[in-house]
Amino acid sequence: MIERIRRAFRSLVDIMSGRLVNKLILFFSTIIILVVGSLTIISYQIIQRESVDHNMSSTANNLKLVNQNLEDYLDGIEQLSLPQIRYDDLVRAIINEDEDYASKMYLEDYLRNLFYSRNDLNSIYIYLIGQGKYYSITQEAYDTKLKVSYEAQIPYQDWYKHAMESPNNRSYQSFADPNENPGYSAITDPGFMAYHRVIRSIASREPRAVISFYLKPTMKNEIMKDIPFENGEHLLFLDPDNVPFHSDDLEFYNRMKQADLLPRLEQQKEREPITWTTGDKKYLIVYNVGEQDGWKLIKPIPYSNIYEAARKTRDLNYLIGLLFLLISVILVTLISNAITQPLKKLSRQMRRFSEGSFDVTAPVKGRDELAYLSRHFNRMVTRTNDLINERYKMKLVEKNAILKALEAEINPHFLYNALQAISTKALKSGDDDVAEMVDALAFTLRYCISGKDIVYAKEELRHIDRYLALQKARFGSRLEVEVEWDESLMELQIPKLSIQSLVENSIKHAVEKVSIGITIKISAGLEESHAVILVEDNGPGISPARMEQVLQSFRTEWEEQEGENIGLKNLNTRLKLLYGEEAGLEIESGENGTKMRMLIPRGGQSHV
Repeated sequence: MIERIRRAFRSLVDIMSGRLVNKLILFFSTIIILVVGSLTIISYQIIQRESVDHNMSSTANNLKLVNQNLEDYLDGIEQLSLPQIRYDDLVRAIINEDEDYASKMYLEDYLRNLFYSRNDLNSIYIYLIGQGKYYSITQEAYDTKLKVSYEAQIPYQDWYKHAMESPNNRSYQSFADPNENPGYSAITDPGFMAYHRVIRSIASREPRAVISFYLKPTMKNEIMKDIPFENGEHLLFLDPDNVPFHSDDLEFYNRMKQADLLPRLEQQKEREPITWTTGDKKYLIVYNVGEQDGWKLIKPIPYSNIYEAARKTRDLNYLIGLLFLLISVILVTLISNAITQPLKKLSRQMRRFSEGSFDVTAPVKGRDELAYLSRHFNRMVTRTNDLINERYKMKLVEKNAILKALEAEINPHFLYNALQAISTKALKSGDDDVAEMVDALAFTLRYCISGKDIVYAKEELRHIDRYLALQKARFGSRLEVEVEWDESLMELQIPKLSIQSLVENSIKHAVEKVSIGITIKISAGLEESHAVILVEDNGPGISPARMEQVLQSFRTEWEEQEGENIGLKNLNTRLKLLYGEEAGLEIESGENGTKMRMLIPRGGQSHV
């Protein structure tokens, strides 16, 4: 499908650019498109910013006013829960309710007066602490009922515990989630929230009762109706702990909570709006945090709603630009056709040339611009023929060079097979030492020409055995080798020929420098952050000047490398390319010998 579109677009471009008149039409059309498009985009961006600023400002002010009204409403509920004048009488009635009939009647009258004082209460409950008993007043159909009931699970409810632990002796309970436990088993319609207040003795501060107001959503809806609400927008009313007391979409609230967006509302400086993207929608989060108790009113607005006016203006500008484009195409077509008629003959010759007729020529008449174009067209045809002939000759030379290179190519496998034949011949002649050396050399050659760049440690150690067999044949008893390799590191992946490079260095700077016996020790182990491969010898060591040259070569760019340090420099560079900057070589040398440590990060993968 994409390829079809690409071919169709290319065909359209070819048609438009096939004639000069079409080029002129395309040129002027492009100018108009750029001008109208730029103006449209600029105006669209300006209107977008103005729309965002306007929505932020108006919505923030609106939320601030509504949130203040909601907090004032909740403050009124709190004032309702506290008897301002006869507090002692209420506490006394609670204490003596079980023994004094007058106290019981006092509590019933108190609940009736509270219930009839407002029209936004679903029910009122007063739980007597220590007795497992509560009084309730509810509206059932057209009848108000006051009951006394028992329930032992109240002290285990979360809202009860929060109220007892609260320094303000209160707790709010949300019923935005329909699965929320209403608190009292007798409640069938808890409303939108409950307010619980602990009533304590003034003298002893001991809790005596908990009074609970279950509120209808009517007053909340009356206050929140002043918030403009459009399709796609959301509205949340949260307490200081970010528990939802109103949410038009609980799933949307849960997504905000999972995105850790709610804690940012307290952290954001100057209560600035927040931009949040969820799914394929981007929202402007405008909110207000109450100054009194910290209740939050949050309104996520889709940017698609904010940009609606800007989109309409943009579409209108596009329509106007399209009209201008159609008019300009008509005018440019008429004018361009009158100008381009003399070029048709030349264009026909050019078409023949493009179809493969490289011997065409255009007639040259006069000294005007058309004659100038025809003259240069003829020169182009001549030059093209010359280039074709030159390219043909170059192809012949290139093929001959390839054949020469193939003829001169050496096949390493032929050399390996030849060594195997020599080994077989030596065995038949009874010369076992020569056969072993030839076999070692053959296997060493095969290992070196293998295509792998990273090998297992066990493969490299097998190669080192064969390599050292050749070196011992050279140096005899002067060369002793000890290998202490952690069995768990046999599967360690290392650069091919890396250990050989270190052993070669020990042979060069130790065995070849003295006539006494030299011991080369190869070991490997694990450190906290690296796997370490150690090659050490007891030779005379490397001189300080030579050591400085080696270390300096590690700090030199590879392209600038010269001298005799290519092997170690090559290995150090390969380690860093394969495993990162934490890998590399460390060299220590003194009078008692030389230690070379190859460091490979633990758990690291090749960077190549």
